Amino acid sequence: MSSARNFLYPHRSAASANRPQEIVFDANLQEFAQRVGYIASLETGGKLSQQESYRAIESLWRQLSQSREQLGID
Repeated sequence: MSSARNFLYPHRSAASANRPQEIVFDANLQEFAQRVGYIASLETGGKLSQQESYRAIESLWRQLSQSREQLGID
């Protein structure tokens, strides 16, 4: 249960980020999570198909991965 709790409620916050790149990535990650939530809600409500939702989330994931690489985050 402890590992699940650590995953769902991580102890690291944006305030504890050491480098400016980490702060930017944390903001990008929060935006990713918010958009995934919107997409999931639209799919659940029948406004998007499963395929459209998958493609949208996959695109967001690629953008997040690219930002991580560009920022030099390990």
